[in-house]
Amino acid sequence: MDYRLYPRHDVLCIDMRSFYASVECMKRGLNPQTALLAVVGDPNRRGSIVLAASPALKKKHGISNVSRYFELPEDSNIVIAPAHMGDYLIVSLEITKLMMHFVPKEAIHVYSVDELWLTVDGLEPLYGSTHTIAEKVKASIREQFGIDSVIGIGDNKFLAKVVMDLHAKKSPNGISECRYEQVADKLWPIEIENIWGIGSKMKGHLNRMGIVTLGDLAQFSQSHLKKRFGIMGEQLYWHAWGIDLSPVIGQFTKTEQKGYGHGITLLRDYTEDEIKACLLDLCDEACRRARRDDRAGRTIHLAIRYTDEMGQHFSRSRSIDVPTNDTMEMYDVCMQLFEEFHTEGAHIRKASVTLTNLTDDIGTQLSLFDNRADRKQLNEAVDHIRERFGSTAILRASSYTSGGIALDRGQKIGGHYE
Repeated sequence: MDYRLYPRHDVLCIDMRSFYASVECMKRGLNPQTALLAVVGDPNRRGSIVLAASPALKKKHGISNVSRYFELPEDSNIVIAPAHMGDYLIVSLEITKLMMHFVPKEAIHVYSVDELWLTVDGLEPLYGSTHTIAEKVKASIREQFGIDSVIGIGDNKFLAKVVMDLHAKKSPNGISECRYEQVADKLWPIEIENIWGIGSKMKGHLNRMGIVTLGDLAQFSQSHLKKRFGIMGEQLYWHAWGIDLSPVIGQFTKTEQKGYGHGITLLRDYTEDEIKACLLDLCDEACRRARRDDRAGRTIHLAIRYTDEMGQHFSRSRSIDVPTNDTMEMYDVCMQLFEEFHTEGAHIRKASVTLTNLTDDIGTQLSLFDNRADRKQLNEAVDHIRERFGSTAILRASSYTSGGIALDRGQKIGGHYE
């Protein structure tokens, strides 16, 4: 591979180690490196997931982020911390602001609440080598927030991310680097399931083709990969050689909205009557977001999943003549789909609604047969109240029934209590 043809940058991929657990430790005045602390989604439920475990807890008891609350050992030194998503988002935002001391905001790409990329091209005269910059960034995060981090350095985002995942987390100083010329030595021996972007399903397909390591993937025919997997196969090939052309400078927070959706995995089985209130709350939230952006949609999508083996899961959509962002119009279509495709008597565990085929909401089409203009004014008034006083300041009566979800979800961020 002639790497002279491809761009070279100085990109850092930064991951906050055991982020949720570290924030909870700092709130309690505990050392994140030595404290035994588990962040649990809901300590009132024995089956709740352990969202994060401190490094010491992972090492001593082998607890991972997929463990359940009831799997925690009987150890009086273990601190159980309920998840507080609002706190984690605040700290994440402050860490992002700290990064602006090193680079301009267009050189920061936030990947998740605890991970981001920095492009540090041209900063050597100010801070020294790329490795030195990584050390300074790591030290700043630890000094200001008490949170340890690991950093990968690469010519592009892919290399920085993969070397961070595979090598930096095992490095004594938490920093590792991989340039184009090091791909064969550092990445090719790695089994493909450990590579960012390759899931279990893709692993199965590649293994059946005789591809086990990233090196196998790099030596495989690019044309065959493209024929089998389309553009994804082509991307897999270039990634195997360490090549990634995604932008490293730009506006990474602005994305084109394709649809407005809302969904929920229910904590218990819902009956046919209860799901009606749930769907109304979901439609209310999807339409509220569409109205906020002055958008409306022509296509309404409903997806229902049942308790195992109780019914045939379905995902159906229906288009309407006039674009809408009216809650009741969307709900009526969802109920039409539900009545048509629902398995009678089956209990429901997941539900989602989506408004797509978007257009600008340029005004209300008047009709002699409905009160659309009145409903639009009512929706706008309710939106204004919720924006000013909170999402639960005004709710439909159905939200207070056993099937309603708005009241509980209004107290959560990212599915967990603030």
